[in-house]
Amino acid sequence: MSESVRGKLGKFALLSMTFAAVFNVRNIVNNNIELGLSSAPIFLLATLIYFIPFVFIIAEFVSANKNSESGMYDWLKKPLGSKAAYLGSFLYWFVNLFWFVSLLPNVIAYASYAMLGYEYAFSPVVTSAISIALFAAATHISTKGASWLGKIAEIVAYGVFALFAIYVIGALMALGGNHEPVEPITLEAMTPTINWATLGIMCWIFQAAGGAETAAAYLNDVKGGHKSFIKVIIGAGIAIGTMYAVGSLLVNVFVARDELTYAGGMVEIFTGMANYFDISQSLTGRFVGIILFVAMFGSMMMWTAAPVKIHFSEIPKGVYGEKTTELNEHGVPVRAAWWQFAFVFVMLVVNGFGSESVQDMMNTAINLTAGTAMLPPIFIMVAYFVFRLKHDDTPRDFRMGTRVQGMAVVSVLIGIFVVSMTASAFPTGVDLVQAFFINVFMTAVFSGLAWWWISRFEKKQAGKDAKLETAKQS
Repeated sequence: MSESVRGKLGKFALLSMTFAAVFNVRNIVNNNIELGLSSAPIFLLATLIYFIPFVFIIAEFVSANKNSESGMYDWLKKPLGSKAAYLGSFLYWFVNLFWFVSLLPNVIAYASYAMLGYEYAFSPVVTSAISIALFAAATHISTKGASWLGKIAEIVAYGVFALFAIYVIGALMALGGNHEPVEPITLEAMTPTINWATLGIMCWIFQAAGGAETAAAYLNDVKGGHKSFIKVIIGAGIAIGTMYAVGSLLVNVFVARDELTYAGGMVEIFTGMANYFDISQSLTGRFVGIILFVAMFGSMMMWTAAPVKIHFSEIPKGVYGEKTTELNEHGVPVRAAWWQFAFVFVMLVVNGFGSESVQDMMNTAINLTAGTAMLPPIFIMVAYFVFRLKHDDTPRDFRMGTRVQGMAVVSVLIGIFVVSMTASAFPTGVDLVQAFFINVFMTAVFSGLAWWWISRFEKKQAGKDAKLETAKQS
């Protein structure tokens, strides 16, 4: 593929794309609503025990698979075999379908703030219709390749960095001026209550700190190759974890936890700050709405393209139709991207007509995403354990410690993930039968179908190879 066609990303563009894919300011508010100020130390803990080691794992896989187009399939194939590699990349793509359904109403809410200064309550059907239009636009732009997405991600990064800095500086100025935070920042408030519900919510904090593997989809578009990628991804991991922890610590300086909402929480904390500094809340709401709309829409473009590249660009030829996996001049499987749009279209229509409110719509999508979102990282971690156990002699420029250290670290991560994922799949206060059906049975059904599909393909391929060998011998 021509290098002049594949857009070459500089380090800042890659940093911006990683930032756009991983750092989502709404995660700060959402987890504050669930956990209060105790989300700050949990974010810090998640950064130290999960995000940074996971970034090291991604960096090591990238170093060992320098010619990979998008990452995940090649990372899993050598340690786990072709069937597990296919299943892992399939689940990565599959769980993101539900994430799109939960994200799009937020994008619409921020567009409402940008245009009106407040959140306009659309019906679920209208919300679904607008979501479909937005996702169609995101799908079209995402097929334009890394050069387009890099430029969009830079705009997103500048906007979100500026927004985050404005809030942190404003909160520190208020605290320095003897302002008493609405919810006092004390050790007691920051001490997590360790119970089943907290373990389940931690699943979302781990997910909030995840996404580094998404940037690997653009490894072949980076100036300096895998070495530049590794440096940027590690730096991004440390910076993002720090920002999550600091933001979570200051989120209730102006607005109480119980006054925040999932859809408009970020705007609400800024209008609270505007009220303290005697600035127009309406103008502040519009300003924040514009930046968050651009940020969320830009992030969605990254996530629209990356799962499609990760699943469809490296699987063996013939698993799907040739046109479905064919890459355009930018290294994007365009038809697969539009197939993804078709699946999300159907889900949005069903969700829109089957929900009484937008909140119900979001809750359904969030429940469908819960524990399943952790399956792809677990595949990567198990593959890494086997990689260090059986293939540690593979040439690479980066290693996470010695063989024993790497295996020990990833073993701890797998244990934490299994507990957290189980708690998330069966949260407190819900019908256990319904939770089992949505989070376990449905995932098992689709995983089983994927396993059957790849087994069927490999059986056919083996038959063709045997016939070809027989023909050669005769």
